[in-house]
Amino acid sequence: MKLPIYLNALRAFEASARHQSFSAAAAELHVTPAAVGQLVRSLEEWLDAPLFHRMNSGKIRLIPTETAERALPDIRAGFDKLMIGLERLQESSVSGVLTVTVSPAFAAKWLLPRLDRFQEICSETDVRLDTNLKPVNFAVQRVDIGVRYGLGHWSGLKSEKLMDEEVYPVCSPRLLREQRHFGHPGELLRETLIHDLSMDDHTGFPTWSEWLKKAGVTDHETAHNIQINNSAAVLQSAIDGRGIALARSVMVRDDLASGNLIRLFPEIQFNSPLAYYVVYRPECAEQPRMQAFRDWLFSEVNRDERQQ
Repeated sequence: MKLPIYLNALRAFEASARHQSFSAAAAELHVTPAAVGQLVRSLEEWLDAPLFHRMNSGKIRLIPTETAERALPDIRAGFDKLMIGLERLQESSVSGVLTVTVSPAFAAKWLLPRLDRFQEICSETDVRLDTNLKPVNFAVQRVDIGVRYGLGHWSGLKSEKLMDEEVYPVCSPRLLREQRHFGHPGELLRETLIHDLSMDDHTGFPTWSEWLKKAGVTDHETAHNIQINNSAAVLQSAIDGRGIALARSVMVRDDLASGNLIRLFPEIQFNSPLAYYVVYRPECAEQPRMQAFRDWLFSEVNRDERQQ
C-alpha cells in the first residue's frame, strides 16, 4: 500500500473526530471549517470510503464510521510519535518557542506579572501562552508544559505539586470603610457574596457554604449573590466594591500586597484540597527549555514564600 501524503488531512480527520465537528476542529487548527471539510473529503476520496456519518439534528454532528473509529487510536499514536521525534530534533537547545498552557485567570493573576523574570534568564526562549479553560491534548496541540489546578492526576502527564492553596473572604478597602467592621463571619450574609464558578466541575473546589460552615455559621441564607465563572473576574468585582469574594490565595496574593483587597477573618484557616501542579509529558522531561521553565516556576514560588 502506498503511504499517503495527506498528513494535514489526517490531522483534520483526527480533530474532527475528537470534536465531532468541522467548526470546532477548525478553531483548534486555526483554519476555516471549509478547509477542514475539504481536507477530510480529500482523505475520503483517497481511501475511496467515507469516514463520518453526518448526523443533522439542527446542528451537524460528525460520527466516525466503525472503520474510522478503529483507525483513530493508531493515528493518534502516530502523531504522538511524530511530535516526540520533532521535539528530539530540537532538544539540544533552549532556543525556540515554548508553549505553556494555563487557565486565563492563572495567567492574568500570577504568571504574566512574573514572566519578564523568566525572559531575563532565558532570553533565547519565546513563550507562547495557551490560555484554555478546558484541558488540552499536549501531543496534538504541541504543548510543552502547563500548570493545572486539581488533585494531581491527569492521564498521560507527569505532575509535580507547585503550590497549595488557602481560601478566605476579601473585600475592597472602600467597602470595609463603609461597613466599618465585621465582628462575626455571620455578618457577611448581609452583604453581596461573590461566588467563583470556574471550577464547579472539580470535586472538592471550596465554596462559600463550606467556608461559612468552617467559620461556625449554620445559617447560609445570603442577602445577595453574584456568580462568575472566572477567578480573575471574581477578584476584580471585589476590587470594584461589588461585594465580598471568597478568594484563592494564589490568585489574590498581589492584590493583597498592593492594598487593592483586604483579607477578612485571617484567624480562620481553610485549606483547599486542590492545588496547582506543573504538568508535562514524561517523554519531554529532558527538553532543556521545558526544564528551564519548570525550574523557574518553582523558584518563583520560593521567592513568594520568602517575601511573605
